[in-house]
Amino acid sequence: MRTLNLGILAHVDAGKTSLTERLLHEAGVTDEIGSVDDGSTLTDSLALERRRGITIKAAVVSFALGETTVNLIDTPGHPDFIAEVERALGVLDGAVLVISAVEGVQAQTRVLMRALRRLRIPTLLFVNKIDREGARYGGLLREIAEKLDPSTIAMDTVVRVPGLRARTRSLPRTDQVFGAELADLLAEHDDAFLADYVRDERSATPERLRRSLAAQTGRARVFPVHFGSAITGEGVEGLTEGIRHLLPAAAADADGPVSGTVFKVERGPAGEKIAYARLFSGTIRVRDRLPFGDGKEGKATAVSVFDQGTDRRRPSVEAGRIAKLWGLDARIGDPIGLEPPTRTEHFAPPTLETVVVPSRPGDKGALHLALTQLAEADPLIGLRHDERRSELSLSLYGEVQKEVIGATLAEEFGLDVDFRASTVICVERPTGSGEAVEHIAKAPNPFLATVGLRIDPAPTGSGIGFRLGVELGSMPFAFFKAVEETVHETLAQGLRGWQVADCTVTMTHSGYWARQSTAHGGFDKSMSSTAGDFRGLTPLVLMDALRTAGTAVHEPIHRFRLDLPAEALGPVLAALAKLRAVPETPRLNGGECTLEGTVPAASVHELGQRLPSLTGGEGVAESA
Repeated sequence: MRTLNLGILAHVDAGKTSLTERLLHEAGVTDEIGSVDDGSTLTDSLALERRRGITIKAAVVSFALGETTVNLIDTPGHPDFIAEVERALGVLDGAVLVISAVEGVQAQTRVLMRALRRLRIPTLLFVNKIDREGARYGGLLREIAEKLDPSTIAMDTVVRVPGLRARTRSLPRTDQVFGAELADLLAEHDDAFLADYVRDERSATPERLRRSLAAQTGRARVFPVHFGSAITGEGVEGLTEGIRHLLPAAAADADGPVSGTVFKVERGPAGEKIAYARLFSGTIRVRDRLPFGDGKEGKATAVSVFDQGTDRRRPSVEAGRIAKLWGLDARIGDPIGLEPPTRTEHFAPPTLETVVVPSRPGDKGALHLALTQLAEADPLIGLRHDERRSELSLSLYGEVQKEVIGATLAEEFGLDVDFRASTVICVERPTGSGEAVEHIAKAPNPFLATVGLRIDPAPTGSGIGFRLGVELGSMPFAFFKAVEETVHETLAQGLRGWQVADCTVTMTHSGYWARQSTAHGGFDKSMSSTAGDFRGLTPLVLMDALRTAGTAVHEPIHRFRLDLPAEALGPVLAALAKLRAVPETPRLNGGECTLEGTVPAASVHELGQRLPSLTGGEGVAESA
């Protein structure tokens, strides 16, 4: 039995969860098709998801298609929850990107398609809602080719069936025109196919076309397009055949060394931590001791494998499958066993931040604990504790995410909170070099440690580097490790309250007092250096060095793309100048214009609000 870990992705309201429900019904997992509007879908299990009718957390459900076991991951479509999509991409063998036949290619559709292409994830496109008023076919195919990828091919044709009960049907394309179109597309990416086809067009037999289409779809070179309706079931059979025959199964070696990755963490009824993991190699059995994360180890106390719509307890899980593991104090992104070939950082990090305040002052400790647990399930919310102001801050993608966090705190933890107005997350970068040193046993140094540090600017995007400018053997390794860890912790908040980025910290001086004993042979803390001395002294020295270097605050910048009528270019350029955007040379195509450039994150929302009035409602904005 082959296994396929399949992701369903889409712009919000394209019908992604409805398609998931239809696939489960067609596979015999459910007797009735759940409704998003009624809150009866299988994968939207959170009460908040059912109330709002949107997917918030990625959900896993399994079903069989012939000889293929499909582990389907239903991901959120709203851009505020792009972090859930981020984590799912790293464990997929293939994907279905859902597009509305009415709204067409939307901003989030393009963001998702770019990530799928960049990561070479084999993808089928499913154009949903062909039964809706305003649904398009030929024009939408051209739009898909222009905005997503030119290497797409329609596998179906859409026809209107006359009569009293007129409806739209999706029929597989099998005519000669389709064969010639498919052969031309495949020849663009396969030199051997091209050589044979040029020599003799009859070499493009239906069987060879099918084999080559499957091979090139599996390499993410070609993207088949299916048409249908998740609500009526029209065209879904053709999509399931594409899933079975065109998307590659998981490559897995059950006898190899254990290698997996954690992509989701949740809490059980008793508060126990449950890790969702994709296993790339090896086999995990109950009671196995497993290395995970950064040098940690734990015992798998229970294993649950997804099967026919739910998860079932099993004694083991083999490579290629997705499992729920108990007993591991793991975080999202932690490797299990050997480092797996996961893909990370596909989307921009959050650019907004908000302060969370409990309605009852006495709940501050409980709020910190609750937010810590939420951060385990979603590391990108970036919980930050400002000790000087005694405030808790969260990173956000948007205002809807703020509402979801507030509802979660109320429902799961019984905490009512208020949020302050969201602000843009900035970073501090050193403007020069600075150096400071504190010597042991010299005032005002209260610690039994010598620490000297120099901070220098580094290229944008390089992060924080730590180097030794002293001999590694000049003091115990644990003391150097304490300094390095404390450097990273201290730079989480710089001179102006923002995280310090893109710098190199060099340790220039070191010194300690060796372990000493009293006359009675006991360890004397007052005469011996400990790691705590270095953890206490490092922030003081580092901040002195940073003050000497100086810092500048930088706000995040987004790339934007605007599609608009050519006559609206002048007013749009004037508006972009007021928003501090930097546009590139516009590209004109008849009466249409495409404009790309960069814009400060703080101006993105206003740009989206102003664009409709500037373009008569015809402009489309995309930013990332």
